[in-house]
Amino acid sequence: MSNLSIRLLPQNLINQIAAGEVVERPSAALKELIENSIDAGSTRIDIKIQEGGKTYFCVTDNGKGMTKSELELCIERHATSKLPDDDLFHICFLGFRGEALPSIASVAKLSITSRTKEMDEAWKISVEGGIKKDLAPVPATYGTTVEVRDLFFATPARLKFLKSAQSEMLNIKDTVNRLAMAYPQIHFSLSDEKRTILNYTPAATLLTRIAQVIGKAFDENALAIEADYEGTKLTGFVGLPTYTRSTSQDQYLFVNGRFVKDKVLIGAIRGAFQGLIGHDTHPVLALFLSVPQQEVDVNVHPAKTEVRFANAPKIRGLLVSSIRNVLAENGHRTSSTIGIGALEKSIPVPFSTKSSSFSFNKPSFFNQSLKQEEIIENFNTSDNSFGLQEPQPHSFSDLPSQKQEFINFSEPTFSVKSYEEEHLEQENQISPQTEIFPPLGFAKAQMHETYIVSQTKDSIIITDQHAAHERLTYERLIKNHESLQSQLLLIPEIIDLSEDEAIILLERAEELKTFGFIIEPFGGNSIVVREMPALLNKTNISKLMVDLAQTLKEFEDTVLLKDKIKDICARMACHGSIRAGRNLTIPEMNALLRQMEECTTSGQCIHGRPTYIELKLPDVERLFGRSK
Repeated sequence: MSNLSIRLLPQNLINQIAAGEVVERPSAALKELIENSIDAGSTRIDIKIQEGGKTYFCVTDNGKGMTKSELELCIERHATSKLPDDDLFHICFLGFRGEALPSIASVAKLSITSRTKEMDEAWKISVEGGIKKDLAPVPATYGTTVEVRDLFFATPARLKFLKSAQSEMLNIKDTVNRLAMAYPQIHFSLSDEKRTILNYTPAATLLTRIAQVIGKAFDENALAIEADYEGTKLTGFVGLPTYTRSTSQDQYLFVNGRFVKDKVLIGAIRGAFQGLIGHDTHPVLALFLSVPQQEVDVNVHPAKTEVRFANAPKIRGLLVSSIRNVLAENGHRTSSTIGIGALEKSIPVPFSTKSSSFSFNKPSFFNQSLKQEEIIENFNTSDNSFGLQEPQPHSFSDLPSQKQEFINFSEPTFSVKSYEEEHLEQENQISPQTEIFPPLGFAKAQMHETYIVSQTKDSIIITDQHAAHERLTYERLIKNHESLQSQLLLIPEIIDLSEDEAIILLERAEELKTFGFIIEPFGGNSIVVREMPALLNKTNISKLMVDLAQTLKEFEDTVLLKDKIKDICARMACHGSIRAGRNLTIPEMNALLRQMEECTTSGQCIHGRPTYIELKLPDVERLFGRSK
């Protein structure tokens, strides 16, 4: 045992230790300073940086400012104005721990200049490496300016953990974006030595500020969410399933005005978009939760980016149901960044008259075509940037009264009477100007054994036959998954797991039973699976159990069991749908289109790609020089 006696650490060393938690990098320090400015009631916050914040950064606001005595006290550890009633479960401010300023001052050169409206002059205080200097009067306008130079000069070992100036700049930009999104009424600006990087003027609406941050295309593809359940309110916007990203960077989650990274919220978003987007894509969204203060603990991490909910299942249920409802209401919509944007890529095709017995002068736009690979690109991408305005989506509320039964297109032969055939006589008797078309039109042809071309009154629609039927097959499986029949395994499956995985699955054995799984302990860290859902008879049960255990270990939520079943249904739907390259008859194509109109989520396949694109006649005519 050590002979060293227990002692109290010096105050400056305590501050430096705290700085390691609070001031991880320049962006973390700036976050604390900007939050202080927001708490001070500022309507404008200007941030200036040099070399990615490693050598200099400054935050200037027009908030209420500090008096001379408050200025001297603010750099003391745990000094704060944010807890007037000393109640940690009644926090109405962003910064409340009183650690940021003394922590920054212990590892950098800090100066604070502040003035209230009642003061005749401003006062400035400086701290270098934890050593305070005397206050001095200086000329300045109302508000507060905090300058930080040479971050970590007092703890040079930490400098090696900082990244390049460019990388640190990206972190700072991300921090400012998140805070600006949460407070659209505030003017934010960010600049470095050379240019103004961000300049967000006060936004009239929340969506306007979100679009300022994420991009204008989000405005055109956003679905508004507004829900209220037992005092917890959810507002914000989610992007269409066909408008996604390859990373989760454009997911902005806020709780009581504070940006957070929370497993409950992330898990809820995964569950809500399950079966609507691919596993390798992420939805774009900005969601704001307003939770009663006594039902959320924001004091679980020094950086205040993690929270703990008193009733996590309620929060998760609110998110999942709200997102699912708005997606279902808009399930036929596809991203506005696709559709007619494909026409932008149309190029003139050389026209040869060598084999013709005649010749004529053709306009330069003649015989323009949309190549197959360009059509495929538009169906396979979920984040296009054509930037053209797509026509308003169809409303499928007025559907034809004749409904087609679900057709298994995997069967080699079948017979179906088409919607078009049933109304052929009516079509021949009325003019195109008065004809009533179903929302996805009448099928006219199949292109490249992959795409169905249909006609409406004022547009041409191209449908990906595999993606469309994949969605229909998936919805059929999901609709029936709650009545899954168990199947007794002829040879029970023995699965070796880690200790944690085995414990988690056995603790959930009764819940798994409701999904058709019968599992029992088999000694050590092994389990035996005796029964499983009949529809999973070709599934790798060992891999499924490991996946379930790891998912439950990460998120600890029973609803995710259902989500896992959806994953399997999605894979089955993909393999059980009509494939690209199969010839379809006109009745088959029309039957597929009619079923799509009855499915609320038919606008995208289970991977989040669009099932169809619509080309309005004016846009097609523009290519041929017919537009006025």
